[in-house]
Amino acid sequence: MIDPSKPDLEESVNVTESHDRVLRGAAAASRENKLTENGAEPVSMWVMALCFVPVLFAGWTAFGYGTPLFSYKDTVRTGYVQVIPPDADSAAAVPEPAVLVYAKKGAKLYSKCSGCHGPDGKGDGNAYPSLAGSEFANGEHERFAMIVLNGLTGPSSTGKTYGVMPAQGAGMSPEDLACLMTYVRNSFGNKVGDVVTKQMAGEALKISGARAKAGAPVTADELNADHKKNLPGDILAPDTLIDPITLEPVAAK
Repeated sequence: MIDPSKPDLEESVNVTESHDRVLRGAAAASRENKLTENGAEPVSMWVMALCFVPVLFAGWTAFGYGTPLFSYKDTVRTGYVQVIPPDADSAAAVPEPAVLVYAKKGAKLYSKCSGCHGPDGKGDGNAYPSLAGSEFANGEHERFAMIVLNGLTGPSSTGKTYGVMPAQGAGMSPEDLACLMTYVRNSFGNKVGDVVTKQMAGEALKISGARAKAGAPVTADELNADHKKNLPGDILAPDTLIDPITLEPVAAK
């Protein structure tokens, strides 16, 4: 018989048990169908298995057991030593005529002088004198060396005064001085054709340091009275083949 106060239930239904059963089912369904945040899903077992295979393969190889695809013993020779090729500076250089080698190095050094004397060595005619055709540049090289090392004040070789040329000798090596002077004496239309060697430039540094007014700019009077001569040292023929790195003569093959 149906209880009028419980129109939807039979007498035999246990409401408490039914309610608990419904809650348990809903909870289970929720666990099965729960939506996870992107990237937070659990990794599938088959994915883990696929990742494990290459790790096992790499470990087997790394510890020296080898594999059918790779064998350390077969690919590496016993006693093998890697040979490092020489770089451009240490490689054997092709000998060239001395005047060319010195002038090439001097051309790079001249970039410091081009701001005043110009890329063409002609100066500007007002503040800076021309090196092209200059008596000081083309004449006796001891006189020219003293100008480079100490600077010049007063009249130039043409008699015109351009102001004070600053000294350029600070930190200059014999090789630098020799190459710069050789470049100027054989460029801008200058055709002296000689080579101012490292030995000669080394003597120039000594002579400059022994001047009575060491450190002060030279004057035309001092140049002509004390330095109108060539620097001591063995003369190097301009066509002598030399090593471009060491600047030392090499035997012709």
